Amino acid sequence: MPAIRPSYRPLDAFDRAILRLVQRDNRMPQRAIAEAVNLSTAAVQRRIAAMEKHGVIAANAAIVDPDAVGLGVTSIVEVNLVDEKAARVDQAKALFRADPDVQQCYYVTGGRSFIMLIVAPDMRSYEATTRRLFAENDSVASYHSYVALDRVKAGMELVIP
Repeated sequence: MPAIRPSYRPLDAFDRAILRLVQRDNRMPQRAIAEAVNLSTAAVQRRIAAMEKHGVIAANAAIVDPDAVGLGVTSIVEVNLVDEKAARVDQAKALFRADPDVQQCYYVTGGRSFIMLIVAPDMRSYEATTRRLFAENDSVASYHSYVALDRVKAGMELVIP
């Protein structure tokens, strides 16, 4: 995910309004966005292109229901590394970032090294993932899994003031 470039100007009310709309539906025609935020279509197009270029809009993607594609196991995992030396943390970040089963991963404070969300088709696959990422990884001191019983709310939409 690209980082926001410091060269990008602060977001104004139009940018924020555009972001609220495209978060809900990134296929919304720019003409409709322009009407909704009271700008020209060309101005909306320029603003969206600038926000994409500078990483404010990190991606345009469909949100897929994991159950619909056979990914019925969701687990939240707490991971503790052996130590927090920069090289070990960077190595773990690279490993977790590259693994397709890791949907989200956060390097955190508060007594844990990482908190992550892992999806898998079934428990056998999930076990293979935990062995590969944690149990057989000398950098991992311990890990604890919480298997989700129900997906009460899942999304990526941010509240933009």
